Amino acid sequence: MNLEMLLDQYKNSPRLFQLADKLSFAQPQQISLKNLHGSSPAFTIAGIFLHPNCGTLNHVIVCDDAEAAAYMHNSLESLTGALNLFYYPSSFKNRKNFRLLNSSHVMLRTEALTKFAAPMGDRVGALITYPEALFEKVVLSSRLSANMIHIKTNDVLDVDGLMQKLVNYGFDRTDFVYEPGQFALRGGILDIYSFGNEKPYRIELFGNDVDSIRIVDPETQLSERKLLQVSIIPNVETQFETGEKVSLFDFLPANTVFWINDPELMYERIVQQEEDLQTWLRVQDEMKSAESINKKDSRRMVMAEEEEKTIKVATVDDFITADNSVRGLQKFSLIEYGQASQLESRSERLLFSKGMEFQFSTKQQPAFNRQFDFLIRDLKGWSAKGFTIYLFADNPRQLERLYIIFEDLKAEINFIPIPVSIHEGFIDEDLKVVCYTDHQVFQRYHKYKVKQAYNKNKALTLRTLRELQPGDYVTHIDHGVGVYSGLQKIEANGRLQEAVRIIYKDSDILYVNINSLHKISKYTGKEGSVPKVNKLGSDVWNKLKEKTKTKVKEIAFDLIKLYAQRKAQQGFPHHPDNYMQTELEASFI
Repeated sequence: MNLEMLLDQYKNSPRLFQLADKLSFAQPQQISLKNLHGSSPAFTIAGIFLHPNCGTLNHVIVCDDAEAAAYMHNSLESLTGALNLFYYPSSFKNRKNFRLLNSSHVMLRTEALTKFAAPMGDRVGALITYPEALFEKVVLSSRLSANMIHIKTNDVLDVDGLMQKLVNYGFDRTDFVYEPGQFALRGGILDIYSFGNEKPYRIELFGNDVDSIRIVDPETQLSERKLLQVSIIPNVETQFETGEKVSLFDFLPANTVFWINDPELMYERIVQQEEDLQTWLRVQDEMKSAESINKKDSRRMVMAEEEEKTIKVATVDDFITADNSVRGLQKFSLIEYGQASQLESRSERLLFSKGMEFQFSTKQQPAFNRQFDFLIRDLKGWSAKGFTIYLFADNPRQLERLYIIFEDLKAEINFIPIPVSIHEGFIDEDLKVVCYTDHQVFQRYHKYKVKQAYNKNKALTLRTLRELQPGDYVTHIDHGVGVYSGLQKIEANGRLQEAVRIIYKDSDILYVNINSLHKISKYTGKEGSVPKVNKLGSDVWNKLKEKTKTKVKEIAFDLIKLYAQRKAQQGFPHHPDNYMQTELEASFI
C-alpha cells in the first residue's frame, strides 16, 4: 500500500502527465529527462509503464551494460510487480567470443522474442537490455511464429514426424532432458526442453493421443503442474539463416518507446562490438589456415566446445552496425534519461533532434559510511523541510533493525518502510520524498537477481544417471545397494514406459520409474571397497537404516543433554545489544 501511494505520486505528477501526453502522439517524439539520479529513472519509467494514458505502449530500456540492465530489471519488477518485464541479454558467454552461447541468455532472449512475435493485445511489455544485446540480429517475427510447434491436450501426434522436426530444429535426443534443446521419448512419455521455457515439458501419450501435458522439474523429474497447451520454440540463435534475421529495431512493433541512458555510449559500445567481431573473425580465419596448429589439440578444443552444446557459426551478416542502429531508432519515440544529458554534443547529432526537455530535481543518496549520527541528522533535516522519508529493504528484518538502531540512539525518525528492493537511493525535491536503501546505509553489496533459465546444478541427478555404466553400484533409498543394469522399456497400466533396471542379490530385479529417480543415487563408500549387495524383500537394509537412525538420535540426545547442562549453569551477564551490534549484524545479511 505504501509503495502504491508513492508510485501514485509519480503517476499523478504534472511532469509525468505531460510526458505521457507527448508519448501518446502518433509521431515519434524525442525527449530528454535531465537530472535523474539514483533509482529515480526506474520510478519515472514505472510511472509511465503504469500510466493509464500509456497502456498500449511497449518499452525498451537500454542501459549502459549488462549489470546496469539487471539492476534496472530488478528495480522495475519490485516497483510494478509486472510479469511482462523481460531481461534481454546478449546471447554470448563472452562479448569478445562470438561462438560460445550462454544457454540461459539464449532462453531469456527466446522468451522475450516469442512474446513480441505473437502479441496477445496492444501491449506486450518491456525489454530491459544493453548495447551488446542490440548488436545481434533476431529472427523475423513471421519466421519465428511459423517455426513454433504447438501441442494441445487431446491432439493426435505423428510422433515420428514430430521427433524428426525437433531434430531439424536443432534438438538432441537424449535419455533424459536436463538442458534446453533436448528431447527424450520413453514409452508413452515424451519430454521436450524448449528454448522458450524455464523448465521442460512432459507430454504423456496414449497411443498417438496427447493425454496430458505437464511442466517437469529437471532435477527430480517430478511433474509440477498441468498445462492445456504448449509451444515448442527452436533455438533462435542457431536455427535460422542469416537472411531470415533483422535488427531488433525492425522486429519490434511501432508502438514502442526507447529509453536510452546514454545514446553516445550506446553508439560507442556497438562500434566496439563491430571491431571485436572483425578481430575475432580474422583470428578464426588465421587459426583455420595455420598449418602449424596441433591437430590433436584442435580436436580436443572442438570437443570441449561441443560439450557446451551452445555453438554458433557467426558471420558479419548476423549483426548490425552502429550506423544501422541509429537509423533504426529514428522511427521510435526516444527518451534519454541519463544523469548528464548531452544533447548538445554528439548525442544530438547521432540520435536526437532538438526535442522537449523535462527538468527534474533529484539527488543521489549520500554515503553515510555507517555513521548513524550523520544518517539521523540528514533524515531529521529532510523531515523538517516537510519531506516524506521512505526506507527500502528487500528483507523486512532490515527495516526492523533500523527501527531498533534509531530507538537505541533515541532518535525520533518517522519513516515509511517499503519491503522491496531498489538499487540506489535518491532524493526527489519536486515531490518532496526521500528514498533511501538499507544496503547503501549499511555499505552492503547489493546483488542483482536474473532468472536462470538453465542451471547445471539442476541436472546433477540426470547427469549422474547418464554417466552410470551397467555394473556400477547404486543405492535405492527403500531397497538398499544394487547393481545398475541400464534402462529397459516395460509395460505398465497398458502403456510402454522406460525404467531404470537394478539387479539385487540372487538376481532379483527392481524397475524404477523415471518419476522416482530422486530415490536413486550412485553408491559412495570407501575407495577400493566392494559393497555388499542387498536382497529385495529382506529386512537387512531397513535394519541398517534403523540402526543408523538410532545412532543419530543418540548423538542428538547427547548434544541436547550437553546444551541443557550449559543452560542450567550460572552464566555471565552481558549488556544488551546496542545499535553497533545491530549494525554489525545487518551488514552481513
